[in-house]
Amino acid sequence: MTDTGNASRSEALFARAQICIPGGVNSPVRAFRSVGGTPRFIARGQGPYIWDADGRRYVDLVGSWGPMIVGHAHPAVLEAVNRAARDGLSFGAPTEAEVEFAERLVRMLPSMEQVRLVSSGTEATMSAIRLARGATGRSKLIKFEGCYHGHADALLVKAGSGALTFGNPSSAGVPPETAQHTIVLDYNDCQQLEDAFERMGAQIACVIVEPIAGNMNLVRASAEFLQTMRRQCSGHGAVLIFDEVMTGFRVALGGAQSLYGIVPDLTTLGKVIGGGMPLAAFGGRRDIMAQLAPLGPVYQAGTLSGNPVAVACGRATLELVEQPGFYETLGKRTRSLAEALVAPGQDSRQPFSADAVGSMFGLYSASQVPRSFAQVMSCDKERFNRFFHAMLDRGVYLAPSAYEAGFVSIQHDEAVVAQVAQAAREAFATLAP
Repeated sequence: MTDTGNASRSEALFARAQICIPGGVNSPVRAFRSVGGTPRFIARGQGPYIWDADGRRYVDLVGSWGPMIVGHAHPAVLEAVNRAARDGLSFGAPTEAEVEFAERLVRMLPSMEQVRLVSSGTEATMSAIRLARGATGRSKLIKFEGCYHGHADALLVKAGSGALTFGNPSSAGVPPETAQHTIVLDYNDCQQLEDAFERMGAQIACVIVEPIAGNMNLVRASAEFLQTMRRQCSGHGAVLIFDEVMTGFRVALGGAQSLYGIVPDLTTLGKVIGGGMPLAAFGGRRDIMAQLAPLGPVYQAGTLSGNPVAVACGRATLELVEQPGFYETLGKRTRSLAEALVAPGQDSRQPFSADAVGSMFGLYSASQVPRSFAQVMSCDKERFNRFFHAMLDRGVYLAPSAYEAGFVSIQHDEAVVAQVAQAAREAFATLAP
């Protein structure tokens, strides 16, 4: 695909980056390999906007892949970060701030009786699974096709050749003997889940799930699916892990678990709780968390866990989202923006649809909103790629992949929604047959 944007500085930076960084990026999806063209190198952000190295402004609908729920460079967040940094960047010892932050998380998510802070979502999910295995004395875990839980070996697994088969590595470097303990099932398939527990219930340590998937685009779990999961885990002594790294404080103040009314045994958090800094967490039932060192036999550690600057950033962000009316306002704006993105295409009978939950949205090059991984994969990827570049040329920065959810901040006001709507009208005009 031809890259028509003014990306001269980005092109030069990308050329330099490819010499010293594999693929020129420090995370694969940033490379624009899925959509084609040159990735934009970002120079700064403010509110709902980002500016690239050429000085071009974009409406940001990626939000650093989720954390920027209050917008870029919020004054209250910056002040908290600066204040903490003046006192020192890291100590490798406990601080009062991390205790206060843990108390806040436990209060905001009642399912988390205790919590441990870490530095990334991958670290949180990896640690939660190790903890579940240690607490149950079992090895096998269930995950679902299309759900991403970070790049730990046991989670970089795709489905086997048929239902109820163990997974196969989806990345080089993952030993088959590691993948063999992971069972990969279809998302939103209750029968597969029941069959797996009937066959192997006594061997299953845990089930990990995105209660609202965001890494195969936005796909909602059905209430029946999550209820079946909760019932099977309880009945067979397995640990239910909700991966809310993405949905935690994104879809609602109490996360996706509050929307579904389901209490997981463990929850993983990230993104929003760090407000843009490297901060994540996992927590849950007190009896399970008591298995962690130094109390129990499950080892987990981190030099920068509970970093005071990251904690200050996260605390300031959570203070803002707890303000009355925050989620009601943000949810309305997200729904308006999602509708604005696809309305021109629907008016011209082009196969695009959208969905929104809280401040997350999905944009699909299909006439119906997908409910499974297979339905997502049947979307018209090339049509999305053309739409992506048409929007980028008009100053709207979408996720550079047909398989990623989008994110809206409280700074995306009616004027921003109108700007996106105008860009979408022009973009769809270029796609019309």
